[in-house]
Amino acid sequence: MAIPTRKPTTTAQGPGTEEPPDTGAAETGERHKLTALQGLAALSLDAMASVAYGPESIVLVLAAAGAYGLGFTLPVTLAIAALLAVLVASYRQVIAAFPDGGGSYAVAKKHLGRRTGLVAAASLILDYVLNVAVSVTAGVAALTSAFPSLHGRRLWLCLAILVLVTAVNLRGVVESAKAFLVPTAVFVGSVLAMIAVGLFRDGPASTASATGHASALGDGGDGAATTVGALLLLKAFAAGCSALTGVEAVANAVPSFRAPAARRAQRTEVALGALLGVMLIGLSLLIGRFHLQPVEGVTVLAQLADASFGHNLAFYVVQFATMVLLALAANTSFGGLPVLMSLLARDNYLPHLFALKADRQVHRHGVLALAAVSAALLVFSGGDTNTLVPLFAIGVFVGFTICQIGMVRHWYGGRPRGWQAKAALNGLGALLTGVSAIVVTATKLTEGSWLIVVALPLLVLAFGRVHRAYGQIGARLELGRIPQSPQRSRSLVVVPVSGLSLLTCQALTAARSLGDEVLAVTVTHPGPEDRRAAEALCRDWELWSPGVELIELRPQTRSLGRPVSGYVRGLARRNPGAQVTVLIPETEPARLWQRLLQNQRGSVVAHAVRRDTDAVICRLRFRITTDVR
Repeated sequence: MAIPTRKPTTTAQGPGTEEPPDTGAAETGERHKLTALQGLAALSLDAMASVAYGPESIVLVLAAAGAYGLGFTLPVTLAIAALLAVLVASYRQVIAAFPDGGGSYAVAKKHLGRRTGLVAAASLILDYVLNVAVSVTAGVAALTSAFPSLHGRRLWLCLAILVLVTAVNLRGVVESAKAFLVPTAVFVGSVLAMIAVGLFRDGPASTASATGHASALGDGGDGAATTVGALLLLKAFAAGCSALTGVEAVANAVPSFRAPAARRAQRTEVALGALLGVMLIGLSLLIGRFHLQPVEGVTVLAQLADASFGHNLAFYVVQFATMVLLALAANTSFGGLPVLMSLLARDNYLPHLFALKADRQVHRHGVLALAAVSAALLVFSGGDTNTLVPLFAIGVFVGFTICQIGMVRHWYGGRPRGWQAKAALNGLGALLTGVSAIVVTATKLTEGSWLIVVALPLLVLAFGRVHRAYGQIGARLELGRIPQSPQRSRSLVVVPVSGLSLLTCQALTAARSLGDEVLAVTVTHPGPEDRRAAEALCRDWELWSPGVELIELRPQTRSLGRPVSGYVRGLARRNPGAQVTVLIPETEPARLWQRLLQNQRGSVVAHAVRRDTDAVICRLRFRITTDVR
């Protein structure tokens, strides 16, 4: 197993950099990467879908102060939109400064130290995983609201949607972008149309969706709002900040874009911020224009669609598009987290298999790991959104803050032209996101956010444990040092056999070509039948006379692997300096299902030898072709 502990000598480069220009490899790699428009569909679904629950979260908090409190919906939304603008501008700078991706982790690792970088990475991982679970459960909640009979099956529906999104992402980020481009366009188009139509109405076209539902409005008046105003506004701001999750996803996945990757990613980031800001402010204007009040069992977005379009086909289009996009918003995590995990694996903080990339530019192991952990969260929550929402958005604001502080250090250290303005922008972003992180954590602490506060340092400790393990392995292998010249040593090859066949002949032939001395061993278990079989094997062996000694091992138990490993261990002690190899002959059936017919003796022996000795294990495959009957 190769365990690279040294950092790569070059930074991530475009496809085909080290290959001849005429191979076509670069074009093949580019075909499986994103355009700016595809990036918007693949990496912005989380942020886009947040308009379905961001404004509603604000309204539900302000409703505690009655109708007076709802009047602050637009100011709170404008504050969130201002923070969004700062974040988008800041992440454009992050993309330009760190075109290899990684976002907060890459910035913090370089400018704030290893530990801070791991905190940023852990916070993003937690938020990405929670985003999958929250998005899927929210989408299923929209479906079960339309079809109440499905409520009892919501967990299975959540798992089915998760399997669908995972399967699409295993085919590649471009394939997922193509699959989700139409739902994204329909949702954004329907929401913008709803805002445009609603702003030209003097009053709601219909209130049918809210009719018959109990109001969620509190009884507070002006006095109550004055008493709890500061805390209430902070809580509303914290709740609405859930709409900002996903803004960082583009910066994390810059390598997924076609060349010029950084420029395309910046365009995607700006388009995401513009669309999200327009939709958030537009929906808040409609809430004030229609004097909307939250009711139980009906979403704010549904009431706004009813008020703008009326209770007709357009209303159901908005609802259906919202349901689909909420369910598919998990795709943002599938686009960003595997890339982040690959960077952590490259730096030896996660198992190296997460750095492997399939033919379609897919970090397959990262996709599968995200799906597995998200499935566990869905099972834990029972498919209930309210169980997961209090944990949401905390991690991402920790990452936001760390990233902005790191960028201030970046500009101050390099001091390029115009660095003061750039550093000031990132400093403002650090201040705003830092305050937001404190507010979000404090206001949600009693609702379950303490789990994130505990999980984050545990994840950082796990990163450190993996890194130390790789360091120990690298030191033992003396990686980074030129080893001494290879030398030839005496070679002993042990071949376990259980009978005579063509497989035995080929195994001994291979063994004699590998070693100076070949020893065949057979395990004879206690029992009359086993003794008779062993005696027959010994007689046949003498008649065959292959020129290789057959050694009979007679354990007191019916163990198979331990007697062989014990013999190999003793052989190594008696022959110091010799290289011992265990060659295990096995058949390779023509059909996959035929592997069930095998007794797995080779696997048992290989496991015991690997566990108990330092011998080399060689597994000889004898293919059973289909033409043999």
